[in-house]
Amino acid sequence: MTVAKSTLNVKIDKSVKEKVAQLLESMGLDHTTAINMYYRQILAERQLPFQPKSALTLDEQIRAAALKRNPKRVILQTDENGSVIVDKDKHPDIYEWAVNG
Repeated sequence: MTVAKSTLNVKIDKSVKEKVAQLLESMGLDHTTAINMYYRQILAERQLPFQPKSALTLDEQIRAAALKRNPKRVILQTDENGSVIVDKDKHPDIYEWAVNG
């Protein structure tokens, strides 16, 4: 039984195509096989095999970058001898620093 084939023409950035070709080759695949696999997965799952997300707005990007640069701060307490009091379970990194310097 012969299955009718159809051609699919897609425009894609040349550098993306070349990089993907190298990755596919390392997996023993070519573009045609990979695209066939992708389409068959869409049919099997009746949805894309990944969840697209909208791009972040500039404000969201700035906020995310600021949060990465300003990690949550912990206020340290000391006892009467000036030793740092740290909950080992809540802040293991700070505890390690307080004990070993």
